[in-house]
Amino acid sequence: MKKTRICLLLLLLCSSAIAQQTLIETKIYDPAILIGEQTRIQLTVFTDKGRNVNIILPRDTITAGIEILGISQPDTAQIENNRIAISQELLITSFDSALYSIPPFMVIDGGDTILSKETLGLKVSTVPVDTNQPENFYDIADVWKPPFVLADYNLLILGILFGLLLICIVGYIAQRIRNKKPILTLIKSSPKLPPHEQAILELNQIKQQKLWQQGRVKEFYTLVTETLRRYISVRFDISAMEMTSAEILYIIRRENEADSVYDNLKQILELADFVKFAKLNPQHNENELSLMNSYLFVNQTKETDYSSISINEEEGEDETRNKQQKETLQ
Repeated sequence: MKKTRICLLLLLLCSSAIAQQTLIETKIYDPAILIGEQTRIQLTVFTDKGRNVNIILPRDTITAGIEILGISQPDTAQIENNRIAISQELLITSFDSALYSIPPFMVIDGGDTILSKETLGLKVSTVPVDTNQPENFYDIADVWKPPFVLADYNLLILGILFGLLLICIVGYIAQRIRNKKPILTLIKSSPKLPPHEQAILELNQIKQQKLWQQGRVKEFYTLVTETLRRYISVRFDISAMEMTSAEILYIIRRENEADSVYDNLKQILELADFVKFAKLNPQHNENELSLMNSYLFVNQTKETDYSSISINEEEGEDETRNKQQKETLQ
């Protein structure tokens, strides 16, 4: 009984040791092909998880007459008993008819070298030819013309366009030199109008629109005050667009000694605030007075460096004189 138990124990130990060894399995998908056809060889290595194994594969040929076209990346899969399976495939072909014996594959397992046990063979046959029917033989086919693809000519098209552009540039430079003109000419922008002329121009445009005559009083005062605020921002170098009416009037009173300048602007801004925020509907003569005072304010505060006065400014001054004459008669 003791000997039997010892034998069983030794048998179990041996079987356990054998089960933990690294094993190699090989398989060929199609062992018989024609010349030039392809087939695959699958190589699977079974080993313990975490074990360092190195599969040795040829790169170009397996043996004389069998060429390797490609080798897949190793694919590792987890199996039972803490084991893994590492699989790789070789794509092969042959151009010589013969019966080939594929040599065993090699795996380095630590300090051991393991060879595959299966013997693989590959039969490569020539294309069968029926010599009794010579009419079925055909000459070598002509070379096919590739289809037209515009993208294939992108470089040629770009080269032609670049050449034409270069010819135009050279011709332009030659013409400028022949005419004794500078090669590069600067485009002169139209001179910017002085602030008071720009303001007068905008006021004239507002006057031509006849907004308050159409009942668009709020829009009329909005355009007038925006024009004056832009003019004040440039003329007095302040942020008039973000200021309140009281702040603007304070600066104007400080910058100018004449009361008429302050009074003209005050009449416009205060009435505009009532129209925009209190929905006041002024009389026609009040609207006319606001437009006239706008002209007066711009003319009275313009810089003395600008000597030119437009016809529209003179028109505003004429209206002022007419208004003063009417007040005198009254």
